[in-house]
Amino acid sequence: MTSPIALARTFFVALCAAVLAFAPAQAQQSFTVTTTVNWTWEDGGDDDGAVIEDEDASLDDASLDDALLDDEALAEDVDMAATRRYAPSAALATLGHAKAHYGPFAVIDAATVRMAGDVTSATPRQFAAMLAAYPGLKRLEMIDCPGSLDEEANLILARAIRRQGMETVVPLGGSVRSGAVELWLAGKTRRAAANAEFGVHSWADETGREANDYAASDPVHAEYLGYYREMGMDDAKARAFYALTNSTPFDEVRYLTREDMARFVALN
Repeated sequence: MTSPIALARTFFVALCAAVLAFAPAQAQQSFTVTTTVNWTWEDGGDDDGAVIEDEDASLDDASLDDALLDDEALAEDVDMAATRRYAPSAALATLGHAKAHYGPFAVIDAATVRMAGDVTSATPRQFAAMLAAYPGLKRLEMIDCPGSLDEEANLILARAIRRQGMETVVPLGGSVRSGAVELWLAGKTRRAAANAEFGVHSWADETGREANDYAASDPVHAEYLGYYREMGMDDAKARAFYALTNSTPFDEVRYLTREDMARFVALN
């Protein structure tokens, strides 16, 4: 026969087990996931007084799924990204002392910002925050810009650069590839060093179809041709440049020189 003490002990253990089994389900409903996006920038000077702007965002389940998908896309793009034709020059190994960092941007002084890194969905917001803090910025030096992980964000950023009336510059040893070429084209005035590097290739959609997989009459081409005309190319040059970029498959890179780019747009 079981004693009252044993019965009480059995009841207590069962009660604890029930509480422990129930607790995680309750905790799951009230748990908030927070993600922090950081861009590490190697700085040639000391960091005294520098301001680093990072984004902290509380995400709901849907937003968290989007963030995870972005991370997966980034991992998949590592081997597909347009790589440099040559290593950066020693002069670009450090980017100089920065007053503040906003994603891929480093504010050098009241008029100059340098860019290194990809465009993501967050980059237009980072650019806007930077202009709010430094409204006099007029010169964008593009140091090492591989392209875009979000084409829509890239075109939003490009038009923001144009509205700001910025000069876009690829300095000695600088490199812009893929979607970053569109950013350089957005400059109200454009400069490029003698050895500046421009890497182009075809775009590809989410199914893997590339530009040349679509009929020439397909409306999908209109956005790109319209953008090139918006940035100063006449219709013939817009079509020629678009055809040139699409002559190279998405997973390859064709490198153009300063002189090649001068055939399509004015350089200063």
